[in-house]
Amino acid sequence: MRVTLIIVKLFFVLLFMFVHGGTAVVAAPPKTSGQTVYVPVYSHIYSGNRERTFDLAVILSIRNTDMTESISLAAVDYYDSQGALVKHYLESSQVLGPMGSIRYVVKESDTSGGSGANFVVKWKAENTVNPPVIESVMIGTQSQQGISFTSRGQVISD
Repeated sequence: MRVTLIIVKLFFVLLFMFVHGGTAVVAAPPKTSGQTVYVPVYSHIYSGNRERTFDLAVILSIRNTDMTESISLAAVDYYDSQGALVKHYLESSQVLGPMGSIRYVVKESDTSGGSGANFVVKWKAENTVNPPVIESVMIGTQSQQGISFTSRGQVISD
């Protein structure tokens, strides 16, 4: 009887943790007037014992999370695994209005970045704003196999 009671209590503790585990309140990041953000991306990954490459399309997504202020993108640069610049995606600054977003695509057939590719995004604002969400989505299909995953940007300087 005592063992049954312990199991029932354990079940309810685990149920509580499962139901309420993802409800933690996370503080909003501090407002800022500009940042340089590093975003890891993968133009391919490796699979199997022979490290066969699996080519991926890359989508870089930049989302202005400020409800009242615009941000200006100063640079969106794509680098390969060795750190060499592959492509400048902006020729002039690009304004994102409040709650606006933009995306940049590296085609699945473009494997120039390699498995250690990355984007560096520089943005600024006239006033302090909520920082944008900058992330990448990688997706690819071969035969009947499909894969997709995301990666978040990391601020490397203000």
